[in-house]
This record gives sequence, C-alpha cells and structure tokens, in this order.
Amino acid sequence: MADLNVFVVRNQLGHYWGKKKHWVDGTDPRRVLHSSHEDEAINTLFELSSKDIELRGEVLAAAINDRGEPVVQPSDTLLPDESGEDTASGEEGVTRETPAEEAAASAADA
Repeated sequence: MADLNVFVVRNQLGHYWGKKKHWVDGTDPRRVLHSSHEDEAINTLFELSSKDIELRGEVLAAAINDRGEPVVQPSDTLLPDESGEDTASGEEGVTRETPAEEAAASAADA
C-alpha cells in the first residue's frame, strides 16, 4: 500500500523546495521535491537554513494525488525574477526552467 502522505519543505513566502534545487511556487507539483520520510525533509530544511540564516521554513505533510505528486497550496507570492535580486528568503539567482527543461523533467518523472 502506498503512503498517503509525503513531506515537503516550504519557506516563509509559501514557496516549496524543488527537485532542481531551487524554490518553486507550487503551481506545478511535479517540480516540488517531496520525501516519503519526514527526517529526510527535516535534514533538507536544516541544510537550507544553515546556508541562509534569513530562511524561515517548515516541513509539511502533504497528501499525494493519483499521479504520485504532492498536493500543495500554490504560493500567492511571486518568485523573484531572473535578475538575481536578493530577497529575504535567500532566493538570489533563482533561474526558471526553459520549456525544453520542463519537458525533460516531466519525461523523467513519468
């Protein structure tokens, strides 16, 4: 029987730690990193917060949908643009995936 919950890391802006090692807004749950073990998610949060003292994050239990993706509430706060501006959540230099990268990630998840 599959787990009914997975664990995700969310920051103070409502963004989720993504599979590509940057924050995502949760509108595409395939991009959200999730773990079946809470201690793995806690370790991820610990590592992130040790690199960014401004980070205020939490580990949340999330249900999974029929496709095995976490059911998360998308953030109302926009991700920073690609200019690399510094933000309070340590999202400096966040890059967005190109459509080709998104397609490759989708194919890898399938």
